[in-house]
Amino acid sequence: MANSEPKMADADMNAEQTQDGLNQEMDDLLNEARAQAEQHYDSLLRVQADMDNLRRRTEREIDNAKKFALERMINDLIPVMDSMEMGLQASGQSANDQDTIRQGLEMTLKMFQDVMARFHVEALDPTGQKFNPQEHEAMTMQPSKDHEPNTVMMTIQKGYKLHGRVVRPARVVISAQA
Repeated sequence: MANSEPKMADADMNAEQTQDGLNQEMDDLLNEARAQAEQHYDSLLRVQADMDNLRRRTEREIDNAKKFALERMINDLIPVMDSMEMGLQASGQSANDQDTIRQGLEMTLKMFQDVMARFHVEALDPTGQKFNPQEHEAMTMQPSKDHEPNTVMMTIQKGYKLHGRVVRPARVVISAQA
């Protein structure tokens, strides 16, 4: 028995050493996991901050785009307005005749049409075409022997499209069977 006691003591000591080794290994793994968790948490905070900054920057850019979307068009319309103002001033002077004023108005209208074309605004004048409720607004129907039924006989007010989408339908008179 005396001989078995040192062996038991050696076994207890080996078990303690093994337990200490396992505890140390577990502590090392736990510390490594904590360090990795901190690293992931820091990364998460950075990504959240980046996303918040991106959201704010995008909102600011959208606000600016809304505010200044028409800036290019306005810059192109200002000379048209200048021309109209000069025409009004010229019409007040008795020295100018009607032909000169008419020429000025025609030039101003041409400038305005050019601006509209640059911004993809297309006029709809459907006289003589089949009635299209997507692009035309029937103001009245009139019997006609000269036109097929549902044909636009007269355009009361032109319509307009912007990039192919109707922004104002043409107001028209359409033919009915006589």
